[in-house]
Amino acid sequence: MDDLPEGYSAPLRTSLTRPILMGGVPRGFAILNATTCAAIALGLQQPFIGIPLWIVLQGAAAWAASRDPWFMDTWRRHLAKPHYFAV
Repeated sequence: MDDLPEGYSAPLRTSLTRPILMGGVPRGFAILNATTCAAIALGLQQPFIGIPLWIVLQGAAAWAASRDPWFMDTWRRHLAKPHYFAV
């Protein structure tokens, strides 16, 4: 590490390596969750289903994002892999 030339390395801010979060969850999930639950609450006129569903899903996703900010991408890759290696 000491044999690197002058100016070869630069500090990297952690904000450049983390995904964009909205309300503590990945942006794509936040938009999908809010749209779906708003359609249930407003479009189907079922606010007693849509609003609690939004709260539960947002809370679960925020908990998962606090553990791993890339959980949505990891989950998507997990679902794409074949399951014939299961023990």
